[in-house]
Amino acid sequence: MIIKKSQLYSTIWQACDELRGGMDASQYKDYVLVLLFVRYISDKYAGKKDALVVVPQGGSFDDLTKLKGKPDVGEKINQLLAGIAKENSSLSGVINGVDFDDEEKLGKGKEMVDRLSNLIAIFDLQGYII
Repeated sequence: MIIKKSQLYSTIWQACDELRGGMDASQYKDYVLVLLFVRYISDKYAGKKDALVVVPQGGSFDDLTKLKGKPDVGEKINQLLAGIAKENSSLSGVINGVDFDDEEKLGKGKEMVDRLSNLIAIFDLQGYII
């Protein structure tokens, strides 16, 4: 099933609201856009030869969803993004330029885990193509 544009906008807005409490409005967009990009490249290019973007083993959105609820979710997201950047030099410094383990912006401990887990869940639209 293809997601409607209005559903996509609603989903992005939910994601923005999820992070808005912990940081300045000009910063939260970076987190949302990175996760949206990972979802997009996973749906479009994962496992395909000669793809424009290489999605490495352990670097797909499905791998991100496995991190929900884990105490080191921020650190693991950073590692996943570093793997994508390593495989795609043009993305280095862009996709991995956002720190998903920043306690100042995302909170500490359970607060960070919940915030990031909820954010991943928003983009985990099973059966939809974004």
